Amino acid sequence: QGQLVESGGGLVQAGGSLRLSCAASGRTFETYTMGWFRQAPGKQREFVAAIPWSGGSTSYADSVKGRFTISRDNAKNTVYLQMNSLKLDDTAVYYCAARRPSRAYDNWGQGTQVTVSS
Repeated sequence: QGQLVESGGGLVQAGGSLRLSCAASGRTFETYTMGWFRQAPGKQREFVAAIPWSGGSTSYADSVKGRFTISRDNAKNTVYLQMNSLKLDDTAVYYCAARRPSRAYDNWGQGTQVTVSS
């Protein structure tokens, strides 16, 4: 099983931006869909965005559409989540995940904390 390592989290004021990175290693993820999820205190983990590793259309949760952008750099085995116009409700631990076609996400990173302050 491969390893996913997130980075880029931190403290930001409402309205600000952050870019999260997810570096994949240990195996090839060329056929995998990569996703970002988040979990706020006291809430269940929720889907944020996804992108097929080999290309294709991206998908987003309604709550982040128009503000977040998922992208990938296959040469660097890295997936990004650009987060703009951050809101207090975006505060959460953000996780990177991978899944094979038609399978559930079964490869997860350790998470990175994003805190949005007023």
